[in-house]
Amino acid sequence: MRRTDTMFTPRGWLWFLAVGAVLAIGVPLLNALPASSALQLPDYLVPLLGKYACYALLALALDLVWGYAGILSLGHGAFFALGGYAMGMYLMRQIGTRGVYRDPILPDFMVFLNWKQLPWYWYGFDHFAFAMVMVVLVPGVLAFVFGWFAFRSRVTGVYLSIITQALTYALWLAFFRNDMGFGGNNGLTDFKDVLGFDLHAPATRRGLYVASVIALGLGYLACRFITRSKLGRLLLALRDAESRVRFLGYSVDYAKLFTFTASAVLAGIAGALYVPQVGIINPSEFSPGNSIEIAIWVAVGGRGTLLGALIGAVVVNFAKTWLTGSMPEAWLFVLGALFILVTLAFPQGILGLAGKLRLRPRPPPPAPVPGEEGAP
Repeated sequence: MRRTDTMFTPRGWLWFLAVGAVLAIGVPLLNALPASSALQLPDYLVPLLGKYACYALLALALDLVWGYAGILSLGHGAFFALGGYAMGMYLMRQIGTRGVYRDPILPDFMVFLNWKQLPWYWYGFDHFAFAMVMVVLVPGVLAFVFGWFAFRSRVTGVYLSIITQALTYALWLAFFRNDMGFGGNNGLTDFKDVLGFDLHAPATRRGLYVASVIALGLGYLACRFITRSKLGRLLLALRDAESRVRFLGYSVDYAKLFTFTASAVLAGIAGALYVPQVGIINPSEFSPGNSIEIAIWVAVGGRGTLLGALIGAVVVNFAKTWLTGSMPEAWLFVLGALFILVTLAFPQGILGLAGKLRLRPRPPPPAPVPGEEGAP
């Protein structure tokens, strides 16, 4: 298998640092310019770009299990949403008496629904450190338990995909219930601040954007480390011929379990960074359609190439932002057509297509005509 990513060469590190510096430093600097400057980046674009960074991290998480381990998970939207709810619960606890009902303990939706006391699973979310532990622990534990039973039972292929989608569908229905204590269909919203900083202040939005870009960079490096290690070579082998790898005596189940759990943790971190930038988290994030859309991002960019997953997430979501603003009724048709086009025309995605065009052999120069200068 030819490697298309030269991440750990000196030139690759230079490109990585240059792009990271432009994204993490250039965007906040342009946004901080006075409004009269022609180079000033509007305030609304900063959280939008931060949202794209979170989506890219989510696509990276799915590509780790699908592109390298051959596990097509159609439930990664659930891990993303669980991380988002953990962050949303912390942000709700920070509102305090500034809510509509001015209750120092209960969030507004609980007061409205006549809850008498805070549920036990909300305890601790008034502390940022506890919330961050839950951002990692809740998706990670769910993925570990699910993977433990699925992989040890040797559920693979389309059956595993269906089970992962059933998982996110079940969570979607559960979080819609008002008696679950997560805001029902309205979810969690009306956040005020994070770590004492006003969420609506431009400086806070820039800080969240930078945090998203840094998390994306660290997530990329972590995935590159996994895929370039012995475990990465094992994942590629079991993706292409799992039965042979089992016959050779390798622990296939544990390799899958580790990768699936690590991928879920990355998705949860992406969800936690996503929520304060968009200002809401509700059960629609558990929608099975969202998980399918994540798979389309990866397929469009190039499955099995981490850089392709990042590109696919940004390109597809940029197109979604533009089309839903200009032609909202056409977006689903465009998304479906895009998936069909990728499947039939260029299954290796944008990155694979670019590699083919770059490596296409050039036609030989025409033979000289006899009698002309240089002809024999």
